[in-house]
Amino acid sequence: MTTMEPAVTGTSRSGARDLLSLLGRVLICVIFVLAGFGKATHPQMYIPFMASKHLPLPQVGVWVAVVIELGGGLMLLFGLKARWAAAVMFLFLIPTTLLFHNFWAATPDKYVDQLMNFEKNLAIMGGLLMLVAWGPGRISIDGAMKRPSRPE
Repeated sequence: MTTMEPAVTGTSRSGARDLLSLLGRVLICVIFVLAGFGKATHPQMYIPFMASKHLPLPQVGVWVAVVIELGGGLMLLFGLKARWAAAVMFLFLIPTTLLFHNFWAATPDKYVDQLMNFEKNLAIMGGLLMLVAWGPGRISIDGAMKRPSRPE
């Protein structure tokens, strides 16, 4: 053991990883759950914004966003099919980021806000890819399904 490594056993290290994985999922899902809930409860606020971006059928688009944001966010929170949910959410963020946070076309007064939102989405996309790669961890429905059942 080097001086830089914490003095922990394998069990406590994996327990810490499990808790950090859960915390990471909670933090990533918050933005999606809140955004999806906002769209579900006030779609009339989002439909004109989507229409202003020339999206076809913004009345349908808002509900697609609700399913992906709210549904996918809850799937991440509980770790249910989390890899699939994270992959779909990653793919959803590609056009969302390019279309709604196109800082290169923003007016000078909106440039910094759009650039920051673009960069924020890139960071979220990185976290989602980590979930796709590593899964939700043991403190999740997916993790519970993998564990062998104990004999009675």
